[in-house]
Amino acid sequence: MTQILNEKNPTLTIDARGPRFSAVLTAVVLAAALATQSLWVISAQAIVFAIGAFRGPQFTPYAYFFRRVIKPRLKSAVIIEDVRPPQFAQSVGLVFALAAIAGSITGISALFVIATGFALAAAFLNAAFNLCLGCEVYLLLLRVR
Repeated sequence: MTQILNEKNPTLTIDARGPRFSAVLTAVVLAAALATQSLWVISAQAIVFAIGAFRGPQFTPYAYFFRRVIKPRLKSAVIIEDVRPPQFAQSVGLVFALAAIAGSITGISALFVIATGFALAAAFLNAAFNLCLGCEVYLLLLRVR
């Protein structure tokens, strides 16, 4: 992944462990939203996704917590990655969260459940297996372009 991105142009890099930690918190929040079907919980997650999509994943509240509390306690070497794939993944998460919000507001509970479920599945894959689906889609689009 890094080789493909470096060929285009070098940009800001982030600690790759941060987005994975954020995925754990995101999965917990999305599971809570799915279990309660709460508009407020999915809206809060949509705000986190929006920050990650527009400013970058390193500016989310989850990343702030990771930098201040978790990262100083980690003994392993820092693994860096390009910020663009995780930022794109945040954009994809935002689209799913907005669809879930639309489903909740319009009373289409199936839309809420499906959109939240897809976002939860993607967050779980990242948290459990370090497989970022949004990042992979970003790389596929980059190759096609």
